[in-house]
Amino acid sequence: MDATFWATVALVIFLGIMIYVKVPGMITKSLDDRADRIRDELEQARRLREEAQELLAEYQRKRKEAEKEADDIVTAAKHEAELLVGEAKQKTEEYVARRTALAEQKISQAEREAVNEVRANAVDIAVAAARKLLADRVDGSVADSLFKSSVQDLKTKLN
Repeated sequence: MDATFWATVALVIFLGIMIYVKVPGMITKSLDDRADRIRDELEQARRLREEAQELLAEYQRKRKEAEKEADDIVTAAKHEAELLVGEAKQKTEEYVARRTALAEQKISQAEREAVNEVRANAVDIAVAAARKLLADRVDGSVADSLFKSSVQDLKTKLN
């Protein structure tokens, strides 16, 4: 018998042992298990992808909301700044008006004081001139009679 015959017999015996030990069932079961694992992994990957898309959509929505909120804050800040500038201008104008009015009051008061001082000086000068004239022109007896008449006039005006 030649070597091919014995090789064929050995192959048939080997295949028989394999079938007896249920190697094809094990291989099939192993392949089915692997296919199930791959199917589960694909399903899990699909779920993860859907979750990632949901998260992406949520983050994009949050980003848009944050951008809108930031725009609102910037708009509010600009509006508030405009109000503050307007208020500052108004306060400055009021301050300048008050300071101008105060300066005008001080000027008019200084004018009144100057006029009063000039009048007082004029009265003092007139009194001094009248005294000198009277002293030069009136003698002692006339001065006494003028003094007495002035005292009498004063008494009648006071009573």
